[in-house]
Amino acid sequence: MKRYINKLQSYWLADVSFATLLVMLIAVVFVLPIVMQNNNHGVLVFNILLLSVFLTGAFSTSNKWLIFISITLFSVHLILRAVRFGNNPYSYYVLENVIAIANAFLFIIINLRLLFRDQSINAYRIIGAINVYLLIALMGALVLEVIHATVGSSIAGNVNLNGSDIDYIHFIYFSLSSLTTVGFGDIYPVNVFSKMLATFLSLLGVLFPAVIIARLVGMAANTKDFK
Repeated sequence: MKRYINKLQSYWLADVSFATLLVMLIAVVFVLPIVMQNNNHGVLVFNILLLSVFLTGAFSTSNKWLIFISITLFSVHLILRAVRFGNNPYSYYVLENVIAIANAFLFIIINLRLLFRDQSINAYRIIGAINVYLLIALMGALVLEVIHATVGSSIAGNVNLNGSDIDYIHFIYFSLSSLTTVGFGDIYPVNVFSKMLATFLSLLGVLFPAVIIARLVGMAANTKDFK
């Protein structure tokens, strides 16, 4: 078992793992919303894959504290999801999503540490930057879920929210629209919490290429000059 865990950690600590994570995130952010809309099993697949994404965080760092926190958050998240899907009379939907937000935030930190762990720059590092961008969009969607569950409203327009996992389709769409500063206008924030979140996501969307991508380009230039 220990050998298997060490192999997993070696893989997720390598640059090539960025490509695997990208495939998983593309499925969570772009593919599964379509599946969820047209298939009843889409929600279950989404939850399984989302938990799988967060589980990789425990193998993507060698820092013992980050591993401990990642495993703890994943375990709590898994238990809360199991409670909700196990026909249990008790459900902790808000807490479940708060844990998911914390897990996403921690995973962003872990991926940024991987991204800038040394001065190396290659195609996988660029993919890693894309992963962080998609993780921010995912975290934005999860925050919208919490806002809607606690306040009673979050977004409106060409959308029908029913307080279930299927709402993720609309939350991830709005989160991506805000992050990319597209703002089609078909869905819009309706309270101060979602308005500030949309503004914050737009700010991150503008700053991300200016800071993260520029930093990677600078690392590439410095490496080239050094050689």
